[in-house]
Amino acid sequence: MSICNAERSISNPASGSANRSLFMALADLPRIIAMLKKAMPRLHWMVLLLGAVTLSGCALTPRRPPPPDLINDAAPDGFTSDIRILTVDRARFAQQSPIVISDIRRAAGKQPINILVLSGGGASGAFGAGALLGLTQAHARPQFELVTGVSAGALIAPFAFLGPDWDPQLRKVFSGGDIEHLQHSMTLGLLARVLFPLGTGRSSLAELVDHNVTDAMIDAVARKATQGNKLFVATTDLDSQETMLWDMSAIALHGGPAAHALFRKVLIASASIPGVFPPVLFHVRDGSKVYDEMHVDGDVTTPLFAAPLIAHILPWENSELKGANLYVIVNGRLAMQPVETPVNTIKVMASSFSAQLTYKTRDALGLILDLTRRDHMNFLLTEIPVEYPFGNFLDFSRGHLNRLLDYGEGCAAQAQLWTTPEQSLRHNLSRYADEATMRTACPGASLQASR
Repeated sequence: MSICNAERSISNPASGSANRSLFMALADLPRIIAMLKKAMPRLHWMVLLLGAVTLSGCALTPRRPPPPDLINDAAPDGFTSDIRILTVDRARFAQQSPIVISDIRRAAGKQPINILVLSGGGASGAFGAGALLGLTQAHARPQFELVTGVSAGALIAPFAFLGPDWDPQLRKVFSGGDIEHLQHSMTLGLLARVLFPLGTGRSSLAELVDHNVTDAMIDAVARKATQGNKLFVATTDLDSQETMLWDMSAIALHGGPAAHALFRKVLIASASIPGVFPPVLFHVRDGSKVYDEMHVDGDVTTPLFAAPLIAHILPWENSELKGANLYVIVNGRLAMQPVETPVNTIKVMASSFSAQLTYKTRDALGLILDLTRRDHMNFLLTEIPVEYPFGNFLDFSRGHLNRLLDYGEGCAAQAQLWTTPEQSLRHNLSRYADEATMRTACPGASLQASR
């Protein structure tokens, strides 16, 4: 039996016990590959990788086609289409935005509306988690009426939405043992995705979400949503190559096992870095037609968001947002110190991804800055300063995560977390005579020093 035929047989549930045995053997492939990598010279390892890429051309992973129209009413089975919005859907934005604004205005009461935007950043999400913990310690954490998150920010978002009562669980996510299982060799990850695009079982990311995003948490999100508070998370729909924003508060309000499962599935999709974690298939229905949509990390199309893309294009202004406070936590740096890139394909890919993410984050911040000026909102942000000894965004080792978490927590506790976009820009384009003295400075302290 050829490898191509083997995968087709695995896809066929009628193929019998022999193929189930084959599937079990293939499911153990990552461990076998790790053993082979240790035993084989580098040249042989690269030959194996190239062979896998060649064989992937015959891979057959069954799925339904996606919805044929970009703008549609498709939604997961049992849910209505208003639980999500494509960021370029003008009609749905016009319909839903007044409701969202009215809800968060009701949640804020007579106080200014507080909005929190959490960016992606892989392992650097530990910084954002620490920042929230530190704000609690300093008694300076706002009550957020609207929370948005992408990728790592999406994993933090439900905890930020629920408030300080959930701080112990948030700390556990970024300092416990579960998150260390996300540690991947990029080469092995790519090979695994080439051979098994949808994986061979529950991924380490899915297990992390399953263990920490409990039914009790989702039910707590639902209770808070009844007050008008809103929680949105972004994924990237690969079929349409657009950003999808999911109303997690509406999903939680739906209630029951289906809502709990969809809530977790969206979080997994939002953080599923392509080539590292498998994509997520959503089975959706539009009327009598049934389709599949393939979603991955929201960071692919947007590193952070405060509103759908269409809101930045239309001449849309809302007086209810006047005086609102918009806080952005960037789980990464907005500038880099030059570092030599090795002549190595994997390193080149990683550096290219990093550069792309840095510039997309700046662009997204520019859109938010325009939005806050148009609607007369106050804009504060925090980021990991350029001088901070930054690690790999895929470094999920406990030591690296704890250092970043402690750094964000300490800075927030000392009231040295927030800056303005103008301070950030001046700092990132400045030179320091003695950068060593700035290395451990907090975002607020280091950026204020560049005034």
